[in-house]
Amino acid sequence: MSDNSGKILLKDLEFISYIDENGFINADLEGVIGIYAIFNQEKVLQYVGYSRNLLMSLKQHLVRQPDKCYWFKFYQIDRANRTILEEIRRNWLEENQELPSGNGEEENLWTQSIDAKLTMTEDDKLAYQNSDELGKIKLLKKVARRLEEEIKTILENRHVKMEIRFNPKLKEEGLLDLK
Repeated sequence: MSDNSGKILLKDLEFISYIDENGFINADLEGVIGIYAIFNQEKVLQYVGYSRNLLMSLKQHLVRQPDKCYWFKFYQIDRANRTILEEIRRNWLEENQELPSGNGEEENLWTQSIDAKLTMTEDDKLAYQNSDELGKIKLLKKVARRLEEEIKTILENRHVKMEIRFNPKLKEEGLLDLK
């Protein structure tokens, strides 16, 4: 589990399938504090993060980056301690020898709400420009719902069975994030 310096090594941790045979992320991770590493289908590191609730964080990442979340590894700690978690994360990133895009140029795609506005068609953009405040909100909600359906279809194709509910208030801003 660790080298002679007491470091927790990523390579020593077990790969866990992101979605179990029943279509869920392991419910035992609810409320678990720890650090995690997410891997794609080929087990290439995509992102390293830490959380006070591993289940919620893993679920959020699955929704934001469904094509990059196939495997994960995690290390649980008893009490939230940012210093310890930052050190482990730094060590794991060094151990990987290459900064994963999720901790580099694509970090916002892993850590921020999904911006449905980026999926607006030319017609959407034109309608948005020509709308009053209420019309703009309605259009942003429509665009967000359209993207929500696309995400849910991708997850269904991955045989995800857990409930995915997005925050309805954020849709008015053209954003998607789990409730």
